[in-house]
Amino acid sequence: MYHQPVLKNRRTLFERAEKFISEVYFTDCNLRGQLYGESCPLESISSFSSPNRITFTEGSQQSFLPYKLGDTFGPTWWTCCDGEAMIWRDEQPVQSLTKEGEKTSYILSQCLKDEEPHSVTLYVELACNALFGAGQGSTIAPPDPHRMFSVQKAELSVFNRHVRELLTDFEMLIDIVKELGEGEQRGYQALFTANEMVNLCDPTDPSSFSKAHSLAHSFFSQRNGESQHTIHAMGHCHIDSAWLWPYEETIRKCGRSWVTVIRLMEKNPGFVFACSQAQQFQWVKSWYPGLYSQIQHYVKEGQFLPVGGTWVEMDGNLPSGESMVRQFLEGQRFFNQEFGIYCKEFWLPDTFGYSAQLPQIMQGCGISNFLTQKLSWNLVNSFPHHTFFWEGLDGSKVLTHFPPGDSYEMKAKVQDLVKTMKNNKDKGRANHSVVLFGFGDGGGGPTQLMLDRLNRVQDTDGLPRVQMSSPDKFFAQLQNDAALLCTWAGELFLELHNGTYTTQAQIKLGNRQCEVLLHDIEIASSLALCRNRAFQYPVENLRKLWRLLLLNQFHDVLPGSCIEMVVEDALKYYEEIRSEGATLLHEACQALGSKGTKAGVFNSLPWERHEVIQIQDGTAKSGLGKFNILHIFTKYAIFTFLCCLTFQTDGTVLMENGILQTVINKDGTLASLRLIGANREAIADGCHGNQFVMFDDVPLYWDAWDVMDYHLQTRKPVLEVVQHVRVVSSEALRGIVSFSLRISDKSTVTQEIVMDAMCPYLKFNTEVKWAESHKFLKVEFPVRVHSPNATYEIQFGHLQRPTHRNTSWDWARFEVWGHKWADLSEHNFGVALLNDCKYGYSVYKNTMTLSLLRAPKAPNANADIGTHRFTYAVVPHTGSFQDAAVIQHAYNLNYPLRSIQCSPDAIPWSAFSVSSAAVIIETIKEVSGAFIVRLYESHGSSLSATLCTALPVREAWHCDLLERHDPTQPAQITSEGITLNFTPFKIVSLLLIL
Repeated sequence: MYHQPVLKNRRTLFERAEKFISEVYFTDCNLRGQLYGESCPLESISSFSSPNRITFTEGSQQSFLPYKLGDTFGPTWWTCCDGEAMIWRDEQPVQSLTKEGEKTSYILSQCLKDEEPHSVTLYVELACNALFGAGQGSTIAPPDPHRMFSVQKAELSVFNRHVRELLTDFEMLIDIVKELGEGEQRGYQALFTANEMVNLCDPTDPSSFSKAHSLAHSFFSQRNGESQHTIHAMGHCHIDSAWLWPYEETIRKCGRSWVTVIRLMEKNPGFVFACSQAQQFQWVKSWYPGLYSQIQHYVKEGQFLPVGGTWVEMDGNLPSGESMVRQFLEGQRFFNQEFGIYCKEFWLPDTFGYSAQLPQIMQGCGISNFLTQKLSWNLVNSFPHHTFFWEGLDGSKVLTHFPPGDSYEMKAKVQDLVKTMKNNKDKGRANHSVVLFGFGDGGGGPTQLMLDRLNRVQDTDGLPRVQMSSPDKFFAQLQNDAALLCTWAGELFLELHNGTYTTQAQIKLGNRQCEVLLHDIEIASSLALCRNRAFQYPVENLRKLWRLLLLNQFHDVLPGSCIEMVVEDALKYYEEIRSEGATLLHEACQALGSKGTKAGVFNSLPWERHEVIQIQDGTAKSGLGKFNILHIFTKYAIFTFLCCLTFQTDGTVLMENGILQTVINKDGTLASLRLIGANREAIADGCHGNQFVMFDDVPLYWDAWDVMDYHLQTRKPVLEVVQHVRVVSSEALRGIVSFSLRISDKSTVTQEIVMDAMCPYLKFNTEVKWAESHKFLKVEFPVRVHSPNATYEIQFGHLQRPTHRNTSWDWARFEVWGHKWADLSEHNFGVALLNDCKYGYSVYKNTMTLSLLRAPKAPNANADIGTHRFTYAVVPHTGSFQDAAVIQHAYNLNYPLRSIQCSPDAIPWSAFSVSSAAVIIETIKEVSGAFIVRLYESHGSSLSATLCTALPVREAWHCDLLERHDPTQPAQITSEGITLNFTPFKIVSLLLIL
């Protein structure tokens, strides 16, 4: 069997070497069959099961019953058995187990000695789910809640480490042949070496293994030249904080994965592991304090590396600018408090796009480097770089790296290393790349086998050099050649997963509402503290609520690409924020209004507002104010023109308020929307505005994630009228008409079109009863505007995207994201579309479209089924959208004037204002007796502005987004206020000391 075949028959050599290690079931003639030696059954097994995820202390105190192999556990999500497990010994977690991928094992003893106890009691905490949840036939299929599980085999076995070493040698040599080719010198040398090893190796004589291993060692020890590409290998374990499993299971995934990492560090002193997400560290600290103390030790040793600087790996599109700041603020503070470090890199391997404001936010949080990977998933265009500078909206730059292997969970195989080297699109400019190795998404992390692979090829001729490294070392190396690198300006738009802008509308509604609520609580509490020093600023309560909101902004939760259990968790957290937040806001407003009985209003925005508001008795009244309280019923806003409704003979309704005039058809569409002062019609000739449309929505695979361009060919207007337009209210301050449409036999839309006196926009309060499958609901406004670009609000600013599809890059943006508004303008006239909870847009030619609801079936079969309520508005305007105050109108729609009770002697009070309409005050919050005020330039202009305040400010300092002020950067205080200089879209944070 072991004779030397003819060398020219290379294929025979290759097959011979593979056959020698791979025929698992023939233990008498192959190597892999000897990986495990003698075995014996366990002395006894006993078990209990629980529907809950409980602590070890609780679990170990339960009543355990005898268990027989093959008996079933379950169902899904119970704590008992199957794919993921944690071994506990002496009341501490010691090792995770999984049956997936490279199966893990727990070694009781490296070499059993007589003095060691020969009887050991182990607790094994098993989960009725696998690394990727419990999908049915597909990773992203909804889980089967009734699935049962069982243990089929449980025994002790002798692990033959020398066999594993030799198997790894063979595997690496054979993979080199596959990657480099048998026709290449180095590839053939690997093949020849493997064949020689087969000749030397006798499976019946383990003493022959060392000779074969020496041959492999000689091959791997042949070194590279100096020009070879260098790979910086970092252990990694991407754990989605929720996805195909609930938040609670993620806590256990972290424990299982990280305890394995600690065991590897004990055996491999050079092993480095990069780990992100402060939330996950907090979970482990709470649930596994013993493990956490070991993590702290290895952080000090420089092996366990906290990275990223954020609370979770959030979605890169949908959170507000302030939410993104808080991700870094909470994350960086946690890492500094727990480990004495600030992260220098932003770590976001897996997200669905990247806002053009992220570079500025990173820089403001002390971060100058960025690592991600997801753009390799682009469906249409291949991104042209792997190492480059990314320039944000304001001109800020960060050094950015996409691992060229296009993965954040490599297995350290030869093909991973070769692909990383060959796929690098910046050859010549950058000769260093990252390889992140370890099982990911569902956790698992690196294995000893992966480390063994890397150890063999640290400097092997024909392969890239490999060194265990850290983000600091890697980016420092890139900086040496930074002058050669290219720059990419603007957003990093992922040409895939653009259905996530719309999926799970209730989550997106909760996110927007809670962002607004926390904004208002902080401002009201700050002003209450100024007005009433007895008031206690709710620091800890706000931190708790912010962290809940930040958790829900994880990149598979806020986008809606998660199972139903996660949706339930997320909605529960939003309700907790709403409930506790409402109490905090009420307490702050009481302190502001001195707990009186006079009706007043709290305005959390820094400009005067003239709006119609609803009061407790249901009547509409006018209100106004800045950051202030005001007696709205002793001083009305004066409206020069009130709202007027007229039924016309053709069944349409004419509404006007002195600014707008609209004609509403019987089916609720707009026949006309006219800007009265300019005598300009906004609706395109022969078209109707507010047209609901349905599309078939069947993606290729990623159901909740994707909407494909071919869905655009299935457009069907919603035409069936259930109830024609009727007048609901015709008060002088507010006019309302209502109508209903049938979307299908299962779904309807009911809408109130609201026109307020002197309001520059027309509102659409909408209720949809939605019970569709693979459908997409949108609303269209074809407008009388011609422009090659539309403008969309993003975090702390806006950007333009094309309205045409000239190139493949344009075409890939058939569905895009934005925040509170989008605008389409030509010179001196435009139309803006506002919303209070939507994120998906499309502006093609002259049709502005807002995406409303989707109906995917995986990974949540019931996604979006139910009743939805939301509001959008349309604003025709003259001039630019900046001059027309579109930005302020969108804020007004999202941040309501809030009714409060004032003392009879209360007088109007304005705390803050800005001299320029281009500058928005985004945040006011208290910090250790001082105040943080965050502003940004919203128009895209360079200017000087004055922050005016009624507060007795003694000192003002510029600070970064982590609220650290620079003693060398005082802000200039004058008699008029604080003078500030802005460049386009610049974020300015001030520390004010009273």
